[in-house]
Amino acid sequence: MTNPGKDAQVPAAAAPTQQDARTQETKAQENFLEVIPLGGMGEIGKNITAYRYGDEIMVVDGGLAFPDPHQMGVDLIIPRIDYLQQNAGLIKGWILTHGHEDHIGGLPYILPRLPRVPVYGAGLTLGLVREKLSEFGIRDADTDLREVDLNAKVRIGKHFGVEFIRMTHSIPDNAGYILTTPVGRVVHTGDFKLDEEPSDGKLSDLGRIEQAGKDGVLLLISDSTNAERPGRTASESEVARNLEDLISKCRGRVFMTTFASNVHRIQNVINIAHRQGRRVVMEGRSMLKYAQVAQSLGHMDLPEPLLTNEEVGSLQDQQVLYVCTGSQGQPMSVLSRLAFGNHAKIALRRGDSVILSSNPIPGNEEAVNLVINRLYEIGVDVYYPPTYRVHASGHGSQEELATVLNLARPKFFLPWHGEPRHQINHARLAQTLPRPPKRTLIARNGDVVRLSADEFKVTGTVPAGGVYVDGLGVGDIGDDVLLDRASMSQEGILIMTAVLHPTPHVEIVSRGFVRPNRDLDGQIRKVALDAVESGMREKKRLEDVRDDMYGAVRRFVRKVTGRNPVLIPLIVD
Repeated sequence: MTNPGKDAQVPAAAAPTQQDARTQETKAQENFLEVIPLGGMGEIGKNITAYRYGDEIMVVDGGLAFPDPHQMGVDLIIPRIDYLQQNAGLIKGWILTHGHEDHIGGLPYILPRLPRVPVYGAGLTLGLVREKLSEFGIRDADTDLREVDLNAKVRIGKHFGVEFIRMTHSIPDNAGYILTTPVGRVVHTGDFKLDEEPSDGKLSDLGRIEQAGKDGVLLLISDSTNAERPGRTASESEVARNLEDLISKCRGRVFMTTFASNVHRIQNVINIAHRQGRRVVMEGRSMLKYAQVAQSLGHMDLPEPLLTNEEVGSLQDQQVLYVCTGSQGQPMSVLSRLAFGNHAKIALRRGDSVILSSNPIPGNEEAVNLVINRLYEIGVDVYYPPTYRVHASGHGSQEELATVLNLARPKFFLPWHGEPRHQINHARLAQTLPRPPKRTLIARNGDVVRLSADEFKVTGTVPAGGVYVDGLGVGDIGDDVLLDRASMSQEGILIMTAVLHPTPHVEIVSRGFVRPNRDLDGQIRKVALDAVESGMREKKRLEDVRDDMYGAVRRFVRKVTGRNPVLIPLIVD
């Protein structure tokens, strides 16, 4: 072995490579778990959460949200997944809690943009996912969907152990889960209520949450939707009894609408109709889709075959019950078309009864009220909450939330699935309990929540928010486009075309601005033409001439009309 002398040259250490930097970052991250909500935190909708430990990521759900009234033209909103795309190679698996749109509706847009990894979910959940993916032309071979029972334990990567937990909700096969990680145990309730009399007889598996609490829960993530409501949420069986009593008193045709995914309620209504000698007609694409999937998987039983509208002609009115879409006042839904007389095959008439077995989702109140008022004008009998107890939420109220907190006994608490008011009231509820969490965080989408045995804090943010889906376009419109649409809807649009040759003149086209007004049009033309001729005399660039025309007309229109239409100036040389 050679011993180098003191004058020998020792090679310099190689400069750290990008790979070395990533390795060091990964090692640093192996001391803690990161919980990263990309949707569903501080809002109700588009739920998706990523967990990261070291060089592995596990994802939960992939939902969508529906647009607010001011988001004109937008069909739906999906979560931004920049973080997942940037770290696509780290994703080891995916779990789905249940089949509601706000938890699976975004998957046809999300899954094709990420690597093919195992996706675990219960039977009905995956059945609905397959149905959605097929509508988008996504083949089974393009995904890796793996069905599990609601007491299953699965391993995702080296670091994540997932134990599914049955939780009652407004859809069958709903799950929470216990996540085992190197830093500790996380309990996530998923959407839930503690229905003591569920329609299918399958109670929430609180024993497993209690056992997790005894073993030690580092973090509880819990549904906050009804954190402002005292007491308990009504049972689905109570709703069924109220519906049966109400339907028994109806003498004509009955039209009942609810969420298409509320399989238990639809099953109850089918059973009620059978007992009362009514045949069921199901109307609406989403209603039929959910029913077909639920029936194929054993979650819906039909004592008699469903009828089509053409097959009820020989039946008397009191022998017919329609189950239809439209619980949220959607313009193209069956109930809306019935209310406004636009249905091609069915017309409402006096003696009919309409039951809205749902509450409006926030933002849909005006649309639902419009339908209800129209139904009253037709002369049908209308039954809806809160006057009639024909609906119950799928989310637990304060007593149920407290029960889960007391069973889990978490060290840290992250209120989830709710707007800030719901999260904060859930946090306040937790502090009133005999054993409150040591610390509670109110997080937002994009927050990176760092978790270890002694640490629970937000340490950074990643890109989050919504991507607008408009027709076939995904992400090709933003808030600037929506602002233009809002401006056009409120003030109208005015297009000015200045033709420079052979003789300068200006043409005007307006929509939604004012009624045809020759005097005003002439004045606007003169103002625009004066600006154009002045710019030409001064030999300005065409871009500057166009801007001068825009400014002059903008000032004139504001002064004369007090309005601010969207102005589009064009120069034709």
